[in-house]
Amino acid sequence: MSLSITVSNDAAADGDARSVVLVSGEVDVSNADELRAALDGCLEGGATSLVADISEVPYIDSTGIGVLVGVAHRAAEKGARFEVARPQRNVARVLGLLGVGADLNIREA
Repeated sequence: MSLSITVSNDAAADGDARSVVLVSGEVDVSNADELRAALDGCLEGGATSLVADISEVPYIDSTGIGVLVGVAHRAAEKGARFEVARPQRNVARVLGLLGVGADLNIREA
């Protein structure tokens, strides 16, 4: 299954620059760099709020999870909020087992 990434940007009334990255497909070592580039591009573009919507990701390997954690740390360094939204049950379970939920600010809805 190929990876598809769609980025949308908007400005909130409070001045926040918000980016939402919708990810579809399996995230693994073969395409994790694409995800990293999209998320880092949002941070470099000045996003103060960044959401990775992974509701259409049925599988993510350790490389993909490492990308998410790395982006979370880079966002924190820039004073931006990063959250992972709507993980499928099996993906949420893996993230929970690895104990990265706090870093990723996982949001179910």
